[in-house]
Amino acid sequence: MVNKKYLLLAGVCTALALQPAFAQESNTASWSGRDMTYRGQSYDALDTAFVPAGRMQQQRDYLDYKYAFPAKPRNMWELGISTGLYNINGDVTSKTPFSAVSPMDAMGFSAWLRKAIGHTVSWRVQYVYGSASGFDYRSRSASVVSQPWTKAAYPNGVHSNYKFKSHELTVQLVAATNNISFYRAKNTVSLYGFVGGGALLWKTMVSAAKTNGELYDFDNAPDSKGLWKERQDFNNWYKEELKSAAWELSGKQKKGTNGSWMNMGDYQVSPVLTGGVGIQFKLGNRVSLQFEEKVAFAATDGLDAVMLDPTIGGGISPDKDLTNYASVGLGFNLGNAKKSVQPLWWVNPMDHIYNELATPRHMRLPDPVLPDSDGDGITDQFDKCPDTPAGVAVDSHGCPLDTDGDGVPDYKDKQLITPTECQPVDADGVGKCPDPECCKHMTPVASCSGIMSGSLSFAKNSAKLNATDQAQLANLAAQMRSNPDCKVVVTGNGGNSKVMRQRSWDRVNAIISYMSEAQSISRDRFIFQYEGGYGDTNSVMYRVAAPGEEGPSNLPPPHPQLGTK
Repeated sequence: MVNKKYLLLAGVCTALALQPAFAQESNTASWSGRDMTYRGQSYDALDTAFVPAGRMQQQRDYLDYKYAFPAKPRNMWELGISTGLYNINGDVTSKTPFSAVSPMDAMGFSAWLRKAIGHTVSWRVQYVYGSASGFDYRSRSASVVSQPWTKAAYPNGVHSNYKFKSHELTVQLVAATNNISFYRAKNTVSLYGFVGGGALLWKTMVSAAKTNGELYDFDNAPDSKGLWKERQDFNNWYKEELKSAAWELSGKQKKGTNGSWMNMGDYQVSPVLTGGVGIQFKLGNRVSLQFEEKVAFAATDGLDAVMLDPTIGGGISPDKDLTNYASVGLGFNLGNAKKSVQPLWWVNPMDHIYNELATPRHMRLPDPVLPDSDGDGITDQFDKCPDTPAGVAVDSHGCPLDTDGDGVPDYKDKQLITPTECQPVDADGVGKCPDPECCKHMTPVASCSGIMSGSLSFAKNSAKLNATDQAQLANLAAQMRSNPDCKVVVTGNGGNSKVMRQRSWDRVNAIISYMSEAQSISRDRFIFQYEGGYGDTNSVMYRVAAPGEEGPSNLPPPHPQLGTK
């Protein structure tokens, strides 16, 4: 049993030594792309391809900001196989593959199927075949050990032996203890523990004599009561003797005794509780290496064919045996990688949270509010005239328009267009040139140069005007009120697809509708153009109409079924 522990420890140390190679996948991962998507990330929580139909409604609610948590993704199954050392912790010490008569008498094999319930807990169905054997250097009374020792009539006590075979099937709950990490995107090592229960199908054989009927000569065997070397001499002698042993079923195997449910041929069926710990090393997206220590309790003292005190409790010993299986195995992830993420105990749920904090793609962020003390549509940071009166049209620097450049802003200028040769002007913006006699009674023609051109940028897939857009359009409305005879052309970039043309129509219509309904500017003063723009497809431009330029103030939507929401 000591040798078995050393072998398991050596295997774990080897795996830890190889851990830098296993972790290479995680260490070489990097950030890339405009949306800062983590290269190699297990899955994208916004991708509905990983969500099964039964949880799709939750995913829709999450994407529509009706529920704070994304749906649990579809994840792969794990199919595993293992082999290792199998022994019984009982009254007779089990042998290792090196000290047993046959190495296969101390080995076990296992297969399992595991599925994640969440990122920490999963369930597992496991089958274990076990084979253990042992023989004892200590002498016992034949009445303590099972038949056929008493029938063989050893006069001075016996040195018990056994061979044990079992088939164990259990259902377990497995808990990964270090899946959620706050300091790295993915784990390449998983520590876990498990508990479960099921059934154990087992039989124990003993040998009271050799195949030729000859009894074991325990009286002339090497002394086994002294030092460790003497025990080894006895064990070597007994091992040679057992190579010609005749094996019989243990006499303690009776239906309803030792915690058994029933007999099935030579086997007994007992309920079994199991538990243990393990460590997994991720070798890739499909394969993992596993070391595990598992203990099973079948509520019986007869697994090694020895009952310490059969007189207590009506012949049922209070000293129960345990089986132990220390193994190394491989786990294989099964499933379509395009529809299923890796088993959730490998997926860190903090990935999505930290990605959103670093570069939001789903997080709702408030529209930026830039200070504009005078409300002229130019933020204070760039406003060279921060005290412009309300409703006064301004230029791109936030200063009142001065169309004729005479130094008197248009809202104070009583002579809006003063020829250069008539300047300088007085405080009312009136020049010193007298009007010709022929033109004294003519009404001056208003100029449209007081309306500045501009553009509005919309969010992707949106036709909604934010607070900054509305402030800019309020400034345009003030300019149009100061130039009541001028029209404005609103032009979108229709692009080269039906969706883009409909989206451009939605945006142009949103601008003209806002100017008409919120700013009370007649819709007839706008020319509606949802195609013909240039530059960014998410922008809409506006400009003053050229003299004589005409066009409709409204157009039917080109593809209403593709309307922007």
